[in-house]
Amino acid sequence: MKKIIIIILAIIASLLILGGVIMSLLLNKIDNIEPEIVTLQEPIKLVGLSVNTDVKKIYRDATKLGKDYLGFKETNNIPNLKDPWAFVAYSKDFDEETRSWEYIMGDVVTSLDSVPKGLKGYEIPSGEYAIFKIKAKFKLLWGLEIGRIKKYVFEKWLPNSRYESTGIEFEYHDQRSKGKNPSIDLYVGIKEKH
Repeated sequence: MKKIIIIILAIIASLLILGGVIMSLLLNKIDNIEPEIVTLQEPIKLVGLSVNTDVKKIYRDATKLGKDYLGFKETNNIPNLKDPWAFVAYSKDFDEETRSWEYIMGDVVTSLDSVPKGLKGYEIPSGEYAIFKIKAKFKLLWGLEIGRIKKYVFEKWLPNSRYESTGIEFEYHDQRSKGKNPSIDLYVGIKEKH
């Protein structure tokens, strides 16, 4: 009986090691990524849906919000869409104490004059942003790659940079996110540390 348990434990350990090796091959290396620092001169306007979420619920909430928004778009027209097309997943009003925030998904528009019933209009403020390019080797790994980059930004890059977060960050999806080697940009609002 002890021999069988030892064999089972050895198999489990081998599978865990193999799984780690496979994941390291599938995921991009993120150590020491330096962002491009830009100043948005104009706010980015978008219309979409939002949810209040937290670090424990974000993956579930983001999936549901995305499905709800796509369902809305199947039966409703979004006026004033930006050309070329762009989509934003926007996080704002992060609360350190509750570790919660408002998470918004929507299309970039040229005007907020005609927001469809059931959606809300938002403006991402102009200002200084650090842009981190995110690439996923496989479509199924998008969520994991985005989460890994955000963890790197907030736990490693920001504390070791001359900047602090303004509490605003968003993923900017455009034609590049649809191609054979897809990528998106993660914008993190920044200001000089005092």
